[in-house]
Amino acid sequence: MRALTMLLACCAALAGGAARAPAADLQTLTLGNEDRTYRLYRPASLSWSHSAPLVVMLHGGFGSGLQAENDYRWDALADAYGFVVVYPDGIDHSWNAGGCCGPAMRHDVDDVRFLTALVEHVRANQRIDPSRIYVTGISNGAMMAYRLACESTVRFAAVGSVAGTLEVPCGDATPTSILHVHGLDDRNVPFHGGMPTQGVEHSPRMAIPDVIARWRAIDGCAKASVTAEGPVTTDAAHCADGRDVTLVTIAGAGHQWPGGMAPTQAAAIIFHLDPPSRALDATGVLWTFFSKHSL
Repeated sequence: MRALTMLLACCAALAGGAARAPAADLQTLTLGNEDRTYRLYRPASLSWSHSAPLVVMLHGGFGSGLQAENDYRWDALADAYGFVVVYPDGIDHSWNAGGCCGPAMRHDVDDVRFLTALVEHVRANQRIDPSRIYVTGISNGAMMAYRLACESTVRFAAVGSVAGTLEVPCGDATPTSILHVHGLDDRNVPFHGGMPTQGVEHSPRMAIPDVIARWRAIDGCAKASVTAEGPVTTDAAHCADGRDVTLVTIAGAGHQWPGGMAPTQAAAIIFHLDPPSRALDATGVLWTFFSKHSL
């Protein structure tokens, strides 16, 4: 197991493009007898005189907070628009999202507890606006973002899922705005659900249209409107109390973060990673969506 963990850690470093010096500070949060790590980025220009929004960015399976910081370019948007970003690390590069994935799920790691405590810790120490807290993730991280929306005591103003799905019953979720981005050719988390045909986790996945229908029922949404521009289709529904539940699909795109850094050739082979679509900048689209929603 130790050898496997070391291999995954080494391989995860290959998952993004060329490495750069991290801008976010590596920090530790102690919960009981366990130390959990995360990276926090606060723009130097961000004033302490006003409360700032917070974005929680959850890496995918085999990833890390550093990899997510490097690959998805949230720091640049934080500089431009004035918010704080936190990049937590999952146990052995995984999150316990319920029905997925990896060591965190197998060992029943309480990631809801960790991430809830982390948000409260950052909120208390970084002068965060409690009405503008957002969470997003990719793949296993996106599944974890949904689990937080379903089970955490933190109230998120909006949730973003990229290449993820719902892995918990979510019977008592607090209504929240949702933006889901998915490639129609995703074989790790198939758009129409069922068994993946790519990747290392092989258990049935909930179909994305069913996930969206679930959240629209939770949020009390009106009938959706659909628009298309090239390979990108946007299925948007306005909901009660100013919330929105929007699905963005990309024809020809696989399991990836649109607009993100391309994986190295080695990582693409080892982890069955697809090249990122250039039809959409998921980070920019997510922030535009988040910035329109507050509690």
